[in-house]
Amino acid sequence: MHTPTDAAHDLRHHGDAEVREGGLTDLAVNVRAATPPAWLKARIAASLDTLAAYPDGRAARAAVAERHGLPVERVLLTAGAAEAFVLIARALAVRRPVVVHPQFTEPEAALRDAGHEVGRVLLREEDGFRLAPGDVPEDADLVVVGNPTNPTSVLHPAQSIARLARPGRTLVVDEAFMDAVPGEPEALAGRTDIPGLVVLRSLTKTWGLAGLRIGYVLAGPETVAALERAQPLWPVSTPALAAAQACVAPQALAEATRAAHRVAADRAHLLAGLAEFEEVRAVEAAEGPFVLVRMERADEVRVRLRGLGFAVRRGDTFPGLGPQWLRLAVRDRATTGRFLQALDQALTLVGRR
Repeated sequence: MHTPTDAAHDLRHHGDAEVREGGLTDLAVNVRAATPPAWLKARIAASLDTLAAYPDGRAARAAVAERHGLPVERVLLTAGAAEAFVLIARALAVRRPVVVHPQFTEPEAALRDAGHEVGRVLLREEDGFRLAPGDVPEDADLVVVGNPTNPTSVLHPAQSIARLARPGRTLVVDEAFMDAVPGEPEALAGRTDIPGLVVLRSLTKTWGLAGLRIGYVLAGPETVAALERAQPLWPVSTPALAAAQACVAPQALAEATRAAHRVAADRAHLLAGLAEFEEVRAVEAAEGPFVLVRMERADEVRVRLRGLGFAVRRGDTFPGLGPQWLRLAVRDRATTGRFLQALDQALTLVGRR
């Protein structure tokens, strides 16, 4: 564990930067393809008739609470999970925050922007990027971990994460991709027996709502109240509230479950294809809608892939990874087939080893 400086990694780089030029097949952003579905777009569109009124989040908040079997006092709606990281960094009294890496970089960036010195626990490739609770310092009073973790796609056992809880410690678990895991077997959302637990959820990934910005926090009432006080007035728009209410309805949850099973099958197809390349090593424990791969000269391969029409996510901006890593979003079999052909060409162009 160490506390390096910002200079080592670009914490503000995200997958959307890979596709801004347009015209590329997107394997860089972990938003489910062909979303949002037509029925969800219709629900959002219907909300536009009420834009003259200020947003009223009560119904959406109650719907999220019911989805997780919690009282509304334990729910806070946010403009995506990213806003929640900023609120946590600014509103909670924190002395020694620690972020478990490699993972989504916004939590650390938000903490640094709020003036905190951030410790890092780096999970190791040789351990399969799996969490070892003993690696987290006992005196850490804020711990942030993703599950399943972006970019490794590793799903940590709920029991291992729960072991990080301590009196006087806030344990933040980013479950932005948990609804992409069939059955959500390791989810902590809805648990009230773990002291200091704060669970973050995003509705932007499964439902294709990154441009709408909607997510939520599940935590103890005192923590929710503290975060809410740090929010601006009306932080979640009326269309986003309509989307939140729609996406936690029973029929939507059933659709998300079906999508999660499709993603699992498509991920297995991608991993099988990657296994055919001697130059490529994938993190086999992948359980999320993306796969982390290692290869020599990955930075050159990424550039070649762009020339062949495919955008993938560079891995060197994640603490704990280097320039030999790439993250690949899971897509349908036809897209994966075309990507694997392009990857074969890209590897040939950079010189196979």
